[in-house]
Amino acid sequence: MKQRIVMSAVALAVASAGVLAAQAPAPPVQSRPVVLQKVLVKVNGAIFTKTELEELQVEALSEQNKRQLSQLDLQNDATLREELLKITPEIIANAVDYLIVIQRGRELGLRLSDAQFKDYIEGIKKDNQLDDKTFLVAMQQQGMTMEILRKRLEKEYLRQGVMSRDVAPRIAITEEEARQYYRAHPDEFMKPTMITVREISVLGTSEARAGEQVVNVALDEAALDKIKAARERALKGEDFAALVTEFSQSGSKSNGGLIGPLNLNELAEGLRKLLGPMKTGEIAEPLRTPTGYQLLKVELKDESTVESFEAVRNQVGDKVQGERGQVEMLKFVESLRGQAIIEWKDEDLKKLYEQYRASQKKVD
Repeated sequence: MKQRIVMSAVALAVASAGVLAAQAPAPPVQSRPVVLQKVLVKVNGAIFTKTELEELQVEALSEQNKRQLSQLDLQNDATLREELLKITPEIIANAVDYLIVIQRGRELGLRLSDAQFKDYIEGIKKDNQLDDKTFLVAMQQQGMTMEILRKRLEKEYLRQGVMSRDVAPRIAITEEEARQYYRAHPDEFMKPTMITVREISVLGTSEARAGEQVVNVALDEAALDKIKAARERALKGEDFAALVTEFSQSGSKSNGGLIGPLNLNELAEGLRKLLGPMKTGEIAEPLRTPTGYQLLKVELKDESTVESFEAVRNQVGDKVQGERGQVEMLKFVESLRGQAIIEWKDEDLKKLYEQYRASQKKVD
């Protein structure tokens, strides 16, 4: 709705200008400046411009630095300019390849329809929990228009179409190939160790003095005595959940001190080292915490194991096809590149491009 209002305002302004012009004396004819895009390279007739390069540079550096940058930032920041020199050759090379792939998509007759574009937009809004208004605001913040967005989505649609038509048939995998990969890479399909613990927490070992929290020795010793007493009774066979009810002062007290299940790999290093060697039923030594002491019992531990092939069949297929897809796409684009007519309009960029291609061949 907001977009329609803006468009109506523009149309009204144009109409009003026409009426005023009819009523006022005709001004002297003045030539209007024509904005020309500087072409950097032509690929089979399709152009890549200086403006497009600058947009890609800003996007790449914004992502790399995890903050939104502008062309002005690149001009004024020496560090960013150094980063720019490093990433520009790859940006140019990728842009040339992108043009080649897009042209292949058009040769195949691929086209993003209005209905598909609408579906893309609705998907973006849904994934990011945006309504029409916030979606437009987000686009404006990114310096994006619907026209630019459509062009980008259409190019991506063409790229994916080429991948599907020309590359996907080359990367199909058999059941035996999937099993071979699974057997050769067991570490990639490990089920993580999951652990459930019960805790007893005793608080109150510090007090406020002159606006700061300091340890109260008497309180600290009393808290440690309590946690040790709880541990001794647990080791003698008393029900740990009952001891939680008697001793614990943490929020988990209401459910018997239960915490988890937890992924052992995601725990803090100290806890991971403590709980890693422990078995179900074992009770750790008292732990010092910022607010007191904690006693942990391993209630249940599901050790790490390799998932069955049947459970990860799709994951295996995705991994193998992903690796093959990258290789086959590179081969396919290289074959198209060999047939492409690339006309450089900027010799400096041509040198950067050729140096980058040469460096990639050495890596390969």
